[in-house]
Amino acid sequence: MAEDISYTNGHQRFRYRAAAIIIEEGAICFMISPSEDYHYSVGGAVQFGETTEEAVLREVIEETGQQYEIDRLVCFHENFFSNSNGVLRGLDCHEICLYYLMKPKGKQFQSQIEDETVHWIPIQELENHRVFPTFIPQILKGLDMGIQHIITKNGEQKN
Repeated sequence: MAEDISYTNGHQRFRYRAAAIIIEEGAICFMISPSEDYHYSVGGAVQFGETTEEAVLREVIEETGQQYEIDRLVCFHENFFSNSNGVLRGLDCHEICLYYLMKPKGKQFQSQIEDETVHWIPIQELENHRVFPTFIPQILKGLDMGIQHIITKNGEQKN
């Protein structure tokens, strides 16, 4: 099995990711884990020798149990953060993530794989939930603008 494209050097961590934006019936698919107090996008690390498209398709299956097709690339995200929780605690992190809009299948699904559970949030209710990345509403508003480039440092958008 190929290794994730990530490395840790002392207190610095780099990770290369691909993530999916899945919209069905006016709601967005997020994942939630009992150990976290927020919702997060479907996705994960790109593995060595894998394209980001291959990675996002694999991650969607791994996290939701569903097969989707890619519509298009919608966002290139440069993320810099530190003081995280869990396995990233105490690390200064630099993450590159490509977000792909998936082709809708026409209906929402339910899934729980290990500790992660699918949770659908209606688009108009996103501001009432703690979701990561926080710029998902911005991506949705700009879907017709081509590929968006977003830079965040410790959760604050820089562009």
